[in-house]
Amino acid sequence: MKVSGSFRTAIAMACAAFAAGPALAEPPVVLSGYNADISQSSISGISSGAFMAVQFGTAWSSVIKGVGIVAGGPYWCAKADTDDFINGYTLPLMAAKGPCGTPGPPSAMSDFFAKAETKSASGDIDPLQGLSRQKIYVFHGYNDTVVARSVTDAAVDFYRHYLGDTNRGNLYYQSMIGAGHALVVAKEPHGAGINDCNANAGPFIDACGYDQAGIILQHIYGTLNAPNRGQLNGTVKRFDQSVYTKPDDPVGLSLADAGYVFVPRECEDGAACRVHIALHGCLQDTGDVDRQFIDDTGYNAWADTNRLIVLYPQAAKSWLPYNPLGCWDWWSYIDHEDSYVTKSGLQIKTIKAMLDALTARATPALTPAPAPDAAPTGLTVIDTSDTGADLVWTPIAGIAAYRISRAGADGQFAAVGDTAGPGFGDSGLSPRSAYRWRVSAVVNGVEGPVSTEVSATSRPSPAPCENPGNCPIDK
Repeated sequence: MKVSGSFRTAIAMACAAFAAGPALAEPPVVLSGYNADISQSSISGISSGAFMAVQFGTAWSSVIKGVGIVAGGPYWCAKADTDDFINGYTLPLMAAKGPCGTPGPPSAMSDFFAKAETKSASGDIDPLQGLSRQKIYVFHGYNDTVVARSVTDAAVDFYRHYLGDTNRGNLYYQSMIGAGHALVVAKEPHGAGINDCNANAGPFIDACGYDQAGIILQHIYGTLNAPNRGQLNGTVKRFDQSVYTKPDDPVGLSLADAGYVFVPRECEDGAACRVHIALHGCLQDTGDVDRQFIDDTGYNAWADTNRLIVLYPQAAKSWLPYNPLGCWDWWSYIDHEDSYVTKSGLQIKTIKAMLDALTARATPALTPAPAPDAAPTGLTVIDTSDTGADLVWTPIAGIAAYRISRAGADGQFAAVGDTAGPGFGDSGLSPRSAYRWRVSAVVNGVEGPVSTEVSATSRPSPAPCENPGNCPIDK
C-alpha cells in the first residue's frame, strides 16, 4: 500500500500538533545556494540516520564522496520488498527490531548485493561503481545494546564487496571503543546534555574522549584544520523543510517542519566549500533533545575552520505514517515497497532537494597540473583499532593516487596499498603493536618523494563480555 499525496496531506493536518517541535520566535528560512561542488558532498548518521546514510550514499553514489556509519547496517537491511502490508511493512519492521538491530546477523549478504545490483541495473540508484571510490567509516561501540556488532559487520562486508581489494584502504572500521548506542564526542559529560561513555540512553551522545565527528570528516576529506573550540564564526540557520517535500507535507513524510544548517562565514562570502549531511538517530530530533545533536556533536567546530557546510535534516514523530520514535525511514514506513532505498524514496528525494539547493551556486574549479616531485605533508594517524589504523594527509593539488608504506617490528618499510585521495584505512595489524607509516604521491605509475614518518600503536582487543552495556570501558 503506497500512501497518496492527498492522503499524506490529510495525515499531516491530523498529526501536526503531535509532530511539531517547540515553538521558535524566528521563522524558518529557505536554503541559500553556495559555491559548493556537489561531487564533494558527504553524509553520516547514527542508528536510523546511519541506515539512511547508507541508503542515500548508495542511491546517490555519483555525488557522495564518503559515508560515516555509526551503529548502522547494510543497504536494504530490513528487506522491505513488496507492495503489501505484510511484506511491505510488518516483516521489515520485525527485521528492523530484530536481526537489523540485536541480535544479528541480519541476513545473507548475497540478498543485499542482489537488491543493490537490481536497483542499479534499473537506474533506480546510481551505478555501483560509485561505491568503489567512496571513503567509508563504520563504528560499533562494544557497549551498544541496541544495534549488534553483527549488523555493523554486515555494513562493512557490504562496502568491502564493492570496494574490492584495490580500494580496501577506503574503509576504516572502529569497534574498540566502549561506547553505548550513541554518537561519540571527546568532551567530558556535563549536566543532562552528554552521557558517560557506556550509556545507551538519550540524547544518545556519549563522552568517550573520542572526537568522532572529526575522525569521520577527516577520513573522508583528509587532514583538516584544527576545529574551532570557541565562539563559532559561522551560523546555524533554521530552514523550512516543506519547500523540499512538495507536493507532500513534511508531517506526511514523518519530517519536521524545520531543519537546520550550519554555514561558515567564508562560505557566506562565496569561498569554495563542501557540504556534509549529518543525520540524527531515533529520539534525537529537535522535538526530543532540542538542538543537542546540532550543537554538541562536534561537526560545527570542524566545519567552521574548514569551509564545510553541515546540513541537519530533521525527522519527526508521527502516528500515520507510524513512526513514534522519530526515526528515518529505513524499513519502509512511508514507501511500503523497496522504493525507500532508491532515488525515488520520499525522504531520500527530500534530502537530495536540500543538497541541490545548497550547491546551486557552485562554480567550476580549475584542475591544477600534478606536482610529481612533491612529498605529501600532514600525515597523521587520526585513529587506531586493535587491527587497523586510520591515516590522513594533506592532498597535493593535481594528485589522484598515493602509495602507503608501513614498517612493523622488523623496522622495514613495505608498500601496503595505493589509494585515491588523502586517506587510507590500514588493516591486518596485530593488537597492541607499534607501527610506522609514510606516504608518497604516484604520477603515471612513478612514485615520488616520501612524506615524513608517523607512528602509532594499535589498541588492545577488549576482553570478551557477555553483557553489552556493562562491559569495561577502554577509551
